[in-house]
Amino acid sequence: MPQSKLVKVKAQPRRSILSDETYLMIRAMIFAHEIVPGDRVNIDALAVQLGVSQTPIREALARLESEDLIAKEALKGYRATNLLTVTEFADLFSFRLLIEPYAAEQAAILIDSKGIKELQSEISNAKEAINFNDERLIEAITEHDARFHALIAKYSNNKTLASAFTNTHCHLHLFRLYVASQKHLIEPSDKTSFIQDLFSRYYQSDRGQLAIKQHTAIAKAICAHNPEKAKAEMYSHIESSLKRFTPDLHKVQTDRKTS
Repeated sequence: MPQSKLVKVKAQPRRSILSDETYLMIRAMIFAHEIVPGDRVNIDALAVQLGVSQTPIREALARLESEDLIAKEALKGYRATNLLTVTEFADLFSFRLLIEPYAAEQAAILIDSKGIKELQSEISNAKEAINFNDERLIEAITEHDARFHALIAKYSNNKTLASAFTNTHCHLHLFRLYVASQKHLIEPSDKTSFIQDLFSRYYQSDRGQLAIKQHTAIAKAICAHNPEKAKAEMYSHIESSLKRFTPDLHKVQTDRKTS
């Protein structure tokens, strides 16, 4: 009996593109609180709203589940995850203060020329991003934040540490928390105020762009192979972030109790 021939099937990139687009749209809805924290996610309703089938919706929800933005519950379906609680927030920063200064220290010892170029390039990208004056600023700065810290975790050459940091999805959750505390500023008519408020409170100080300055100092110490300085700068940076986000955390918790 003759052997059957394998038939090569051409790739269909459109499905992949559609899945990516759907993921980004649902992710944006979560950040804008169009999908409210803790609410059920209706797959049929989302498919109608976004004009797609259930397949890319399910694929997008699976990706968002891996980022802890969506939770799947047996016999109940999907829901948007809740915002960080006071305890979870404190736990997250306690964890970061333990592993990230160590990651910076190790990166300063072990980083190679390729890593140095990547880190310097990321700092350059951040300095360009802060010149944006519309919605791109929010996305660009948040993504830079995540990439910068992930790069340092990567060049610590400790895969367990890098994986643990990635799995916290801390920058996604911190930004989501910030948006929650500023809901009165995210109406379409007031987007400019929201962006200016975010920029001035989180990425500026009287001396300039605080977070970018701190990132630059960390990168400089790592690229100079100065582990003690890198460790100290990272610790100071995370502690500073904690102080910036804490007021918003308490505001969200207060709003929940009074609503």
